[in-house]
Amino acid sequence: MKGFRDFLVRGNLLELAVAFIMGAAFTTLTTSFTDMIMAIISKVIGGEPEFTQMNIAGIPVGDFLSALLAFLLIATVLYWLIVKPMTVLRDRFRKEEPEVAVTEMDVLIEIRDLLAGKKPKSSD
Repeated sequence: MKGFRDFLVRGNLLELAVAFIMGAAFTTLTTSFTDMIMAIISKVIGGEPEFTQMNIAGIPVGDFLSALLAFLLIATVLYWLIVKPMTVLRDRFRKEEPEVAVTEMDVLIEIRDLLAGKKPKSSD
């Protein structure tokens, strides 16, 4: 029972559940945005874009084109409303830590000094 309880309260499971719920809520948002864009397109071209009856060389490609258009609109929404702003915020608030360049030779010297009982040299 303890293992099951540990599994349930593990942080990854809770984060996954929250992500799933947020994803479901965001699906509604992106679907409504896609519908809004499709309505704007239909106003501009004088009718709703309808690909379902489209055939190329007898192959029905209409459903694929409709799904592709919806996918591209949703990907656009995700990028510009979620990915891009989060990247900007992350870069703005990230603390720049100086990179310490440790070479293989530095590590070997430190190991040699430790084995010899010496205090390792500081690379600062």
